[in-house]
Amino acid sequence: MKLDTSSLERIDSFPYRHKVAEVMSAPAVTIPPQATLVEAARVMAEKGISSIMVTASDDLPLGIVTERDVLRAVAQTGSIGMHQPLSAVMSSPVATVKEEALIFVALGRMDRLKIRHLAVVDRQGRAVGMVSARSLLKLRAGSALALGDEIASAPDAQALALAHAKVPSLAKALLEEGVEPTGIANVVSTVLRDITARAAELAELAMADDGWGGPPAPGCLLILGSGGRGESLFKADQDNAIIYDGGPDADPWYAEISRRICETLDEAGVPKCKGGVMCVNAQWRRSADGWKAEIDRWMREAKGEDVLNIDIFIDFKPVYGTQSLADPIRSHLLEKAGKPGPFLHLLASSAAQMRPPLGLFGRIKTQEGRFDIKLSGLLLLVGAVRVLALKHRIDAQSTRERLALLAKGGHMSDEEANAFSRLHDFMIGLQIRQQLADIKNGLELSNRVDPKIMSRAERSYLKDGFTRLNALAWVMQNALSTV
Repeated sequence: MKLDTSSLERIDSFPYRHKVAEVMSAPAVTIPPQATLVEAARVMAEKGISSIMVTASDDLPLGIVTERDVLRAVAQTGSIGMHQPLSAVMSSPVATVKEEALIFVALGRMDRLKIRHLAVVDRQGRAVGMVSARSLLKLRAGSALALGDEIASAPDAQALALAHAKVPSLAKALLEEGVEPTGIANVVSTVLRDITARAAELAELAMADDGWGGPPAPGCLLILGSGGRGESLFKADQDNAIIYDGGPDADPWYAEISRRICETLDEAGVPKCKGGVMCVNAQWRRSADGWKAEIDRWMREAKGEDVLNIDIFIDFKPVYGTQSLADPIRSHLLEKAGKPGPFLHLLASSAAQMRPPLGLFGRIKTQEGRFDIKLSGLLLLVGAVRVLALKHRIDAQSTRERLALLAKGGHMSDEEANAFSRLHDFMIGLQIRQQLADIKNGLELSNRVDPKIMSRAERSYLKDGFTRLNALAWVMQNALSTV
């Protein structure tokens, strides 16, 4: 079946580059549920807004009251209706979107639900702002905007697979519009995280139908590796884990939902991890205390075989469930990793072993006409920047953010951070261009790049970048005693 992706090729890229937090009305204007419609109308008039959020005492959104609700109450009951409590007239439950979501997610959700307002919430579900259809009209981009919500409302793995298959066409359109490659990778990663979250939601619903009941203890699904960093592309496989807030008796339920999640993702076109880094395997499914104990073990005695697991886990991002469970694990990791010891030595040594494929006279060495851009450069750069960020306890996940904060903290010059950021963006761009070309030609996707896709100037730039990375590897190898 050939997908009609023509709508994806004529889009405004803004909604795929910016977050809801950048365009929402903030702070959130809220009112308690016991307030009356008169009071709500007065606040909306004073603030010059068309809606107001009804929240509980802990700022969790309960509903929304709009100008239309006020007019409807007057039309139906006259002035008497204006004295009703908001709990009787508000639209509930309230549709929400996370502040860190890309704008296309909000647009697609409004379109599917046929609503004009969305409450914006933080990771704890607390109201932080509002977005309206009126404020987002200028960002319309046709049916392509439904992709994010197409995933959120997918009824099964097959529907997820259809949405997932549209990602390369979307990336191609964004690249042609001049969107920077790291921004495109962030969009691809957002889609991957959304698919993972929906797979978990479908698995939980199916378990309830099958008599398993709800979770025996709060839990959270994490996506790991490049998906957590926001740097995934089209070849991404499953890298996930689970945290649950309970004892051993909670594990059978989480083992079953893990099995279902991984099967659904595989059917949706996100293949199983060949290295087994999936929550279906017990080592990637632990209680909160269990994860802290494993982190402590890594810090104390990590062996060479642990390096890959550590590299993948460090960049975790919560995508489904009680996401606040991830915060103490992140804090514990940053606190422990920032202390001198074998852990950072191990990571630094691992990063330093990656060497760009430069031969005699600075020529790029290839095998069968290609070189692996991931093994040749990206892993070294990403790994080295991660080590430095952990050393200085920088709480950021993307390579670009880490570089910016390293420079801001005086741990790296602005010039050096900018140079590495540009090189990182360029290498991801090479991956995107090559993978799109391989898709067009019916070739199997990989991280291997044909130098012929580069111009002479680009080859020269990459050689200089590889030389810079070789120097970085040397620094990492010889600075272990100071890490």
